[in-house]
Amino acid sequence: MHPTRPVSRIVRALMACAASAAVATVGLASSPAAAAPAESATATQVQPGDACTAADLGTRHPYIKSTEVSPTITHFKGWYVTEGTTGSHTVTTSTETTITVSVGLSGKIEGTFPVEALKSAGASLGLDVKVEYSSTSSESNAVVWNFNQPGYYGAYKGTKKVTGTYASLNCNRSLQSDGSWALKWAEGAGSGSFTTYTTLEEGAVRCQDTVPVGSIMAKAQGLLDCGSAAAKAEHPAGAVAPTPEQKRERLAQRPALTSGTSSEQPKATGRSERAALDCQAQVYKFAVPGKPLSWGAPVLASDGVRLRPSTIFSAHLDNWRLCNVTENNGVLEASLWNWGNGGCATIAEQNAATDRAVLMTATCTEDDLQRFYIYRDVPGSSMVGVQNKYTGSMMGHDRYADGEFIRQYSSGRQDGTGTYALIEV
Repeated sequence: MHPTRPVSRIVRALMACAASAAVATVGLASSPAAAAPAESATATQVQPGDACTAADLGTRHPYIKSTEVSPTITHFKGWYVTEGTTGSHTVTTSTETTITVSVGLSGKIEGTFPVEALKSAGASLGLDVKVEYSSTSSESNAVVWNFNQPGYYGAYKGTKKVTGTYASLNCNRSLQSDGSWALKWAEGAGSGSFTTYTTLEEGAVRCQDTVPVGSIMAKAQGLLDCGSAAAKAEHPAGAVAPTPEQKRERLAQRPALTSGTSSEQPKATGRSERAALDCQAQVYKFAVPGKPLSWGAPVLASDGVRLRPSTIFSAHLDNWRLCNVTENNGVLEASLWNWGNGGCATIAEQNAATDRAVLMTATCTEDDLQRFYIYRDVPGSSMVGVQNKYTGSMMGHDRYADGEFIRQYSSGRQDGTGTYALIEV
């Protein structure tokens, strides 16, 4: 038997992660890590414990913790070919499994972090996988095949389903055994699961065909239930009713979307009563290192946090306090309260899944959209990276300019512009 058109096979590799751009110099000579920017560790796959620089404080990268590959039949139909009915047939298959590409909370693949996670997973397995939002069809799907021998066939479309878990790696200070400090990639906030698949393959297989163990074709052959009396019986030419094995496969299928995240998945609780904050006495600016612009909160609730110069007219909108502060493995977690407008920094709930969403302020509540992780440079340096707890995205800006918005970026800003100086006022 042979197809009337070339069988769909795995095509060329999607472009490998072209890793990060050159790391920018980020001021403060008191920081050994920031003194001489080196090529980012993300030029190759970042691993826990690798060295990073102060420019990496505002970035994050996925770390693939586990993977599993399973041949999966997406569409299938038993088909019987009798003497005199060989030749080309168009077989309308039934849906067995629908696989949707997903990373973390949803199937919306937006931003560089989920794409990098999928590319890393594919690279670790030596497979070409889908790295954008896509789904195998949930509709009936035709397979055109040239059947040149009589027999009981399974016409199928299938793929390799790739699932696994990932963690988030962030750059942060690490105390060494000799008492010194260094910047290293360490597991930070944000973990979850992913699902993707390889290019669809189509074909037809008989019970008596010898096929590679563990292949997509072998999976399709298993759906024929070749040992049963029904499989060996004579049938009229054409479609054959689903086998018990095929029915069991359909019942066993779980929803394709993997929303699973770590057991510590933060929650967006929505707006409620104003929270009573325990704020530190110190007042800070989140400044662009070595330059006069810093985070300035808006006067209007509909506006966002922007880069602004600090002047006598700033009205404390450039002044922030860290509130309800906790520390875990050297990483601070805090709410950022603005002295000027009395609000807390937040990502608006409706924009939580959107890359480049603008940082805003709102009434302070017990909400993980208003909680931030602060990754710090070695002692003596004021360099920090800021990450939203709920979204996992890093704060940064597109360009250095008065009035430029502070935004969230799923992997941060690879040019170092997501690294700020936390300066005590």
